[in-house]
Amino acid sequence: MRRLLLAGAAALALGMGFGSAAEAATFRWANDGDVNSMDPYARNETFLLTFTHNIYEPLVRRNRELKVEPALATSWSQSSPTVWRLNLRQGVKFHDGTPFTADDVVFSATRVRAQGSNLTSVLSSVKEVRKIDDFTVEFETHAPDPIFLEEITTWAIMSKKWAEANNATQAVDLTTGQENFATRNANGTGPFMLASREPDRRTVLRPNPNWWDKPEHNLDEVVFNVIGNDATRVAALLSGEVDMIYTVPPQDTERLSRAPNVRIHQQAELRTVFLGFDQVRDELLKSDVRGKNPFKDLRVRQAFQLAIDLEAIKSRIMRNQSRPTGLMIGPGVNGWSEGADRVVRPDINRAKQLLAEAGYPNGFSVTLDCPNDRYVNDEAICTAVVSMLARIGVKVNLAAQTRARYFAEILAPRYNTSFYMLGWTPTTYDAHNTLYNIMATRGGQRGVFNSGGWSNPRFDQLTDQIAVETDLAKRQQLIDEAMKLHADQVGHIPLHQQVVVWAARNNITLQQMADNYFPLRYVRVGQ
Repeated sequence: MRRLLLAGAAALALGMGFGSAAEAATFRWANDGDVNSMDPYARNETFLLTFTHNIYEPLVRRNRELKVEPALATSWSQSSPTVWRLNLRQGVKFHDGTPFTADDVVFSATRVRAQGSNLTSVLSSVKEVRKIDDFTVEFETHAPDPIFLEEITTWAIMSKKWAEANNATQAVDLTTGQENFATRNANGTGPFMLASREPDRRTVLRPNPNWWDKPEHNLDEVVFNVIGNDATRVAALLSGEVDMIYTVPPQDTERLSRAPNVRIHQQAELRTVFLGFDQVRDELLKSDVRGKNPFKDLRVRQAFQLAIDLEAIKSRIMRNQSRPTGLMIGPGVNGWSEGADRVVRPDINRAKQLLAEAGYPNGFSVTLDCPNDRYVNDEAICTAVVSMLARIGVKVNLAAQTRARYFAEILAPRYNTSFYMLGWTPTTYDAHNTLYNIMATRGGQRGVFNSGGWSNPRFDQLTDQIAVETDLAKRQQLIDEAMKLHADQVGHIPLHQQVVVWAARNNITLQQMADNYFPLRYVRVGQ
């Protein structure tokens, strides 16, 4: 009788929290690459952030329409243009039962800005974080910050007590291969808890029965599988081995759309994929040119851009699932301007002429660092670029690697790359995020992801002005000027905004986001 009563109580608890026991289900999904770490500060990369944000939570989050809404903070106000006061949600507990308080916010602010964190830029505008009482904190910014709330949507709050007890008070730099307790373990306040972790293979989550919010999902288990091979991943979906695949090969999209019991989910993504050059070193690390750096010459950068056919990449590699671009931001990002987004058309003869004028009539050799499991058809795009540059006499050696090795190379403290592919989604959905992180001169928290080191004093000045300008018309003028300056100097070569394509079984209900985030709290498995 006691066992029956306990079983009944457990079923009732499950029904109260997640729907009836009959409705609860296991959700199995797959991607071509792994998360690499359970530490939400380990890397400023979409897949890691979206996965860990099912476990950890920010003070404010984005809803289905990508609008900012309360999360661990219930409300906010400004006592002055540079002071934000946030009221924290009471009664929230971390997965280990520790109460959430202002101490965790102050601790997390210190941790996210400390050595080892890859998210230092999220609080770059903040001068000081102050605890007012157990459930009130203040953020004082250096200057007025019109997008402060948008900037902290990707900043997850960690438990001070848990981190201190497990010697994880600092994030570890993934580029060095280091680990600490937070790399393979997690303790958040979010809707799901980490049940097991097998890096590069399988990670299992289970619902948090004490989550402060009302669950919209009906999941009792989430199983994430890493399936690197495209054909194997698609076959797993078609056979029912998995319920959803996060990365769909463009060449398989049409076939999957015709398959019974499978539904394609797709929309334009906010991410821009681009190429970058080392413009800092006097001699490139990975080239046959000795004693000088060809990429310091604008004519060489222009030649590379003129050799790359974006429309061909769109039609042949991306199967029309991309939008060629001339800017480092795309539609949907505040500050994007259609008039400024001019795609550079290929001109092989002009490219050869520019190379000859720069002193390279026979071209030269250089290595292109590229991921093979990060962006849609990333290795195939890089392979196409190799062929396109060969037409102007440039021999490109392709170094395609898994994301863990790739990021360790191009984001190492010394940025061990000469020519590389990268993609960036501005997490604030605002141009300043890209200007500050990707394009501005490297220094401190600024330009951390500017692996090539492009630098322009006027551009930096504009970036600083854009950060604090509250007049929207004037701010747009500053953004347009900065984007034109960068394009004229070919600081990078923008390629395209890719289309987000997911595929799921027909009985799966989910919410697809334009930022490629995948919140499990919206997933339901039907009969």
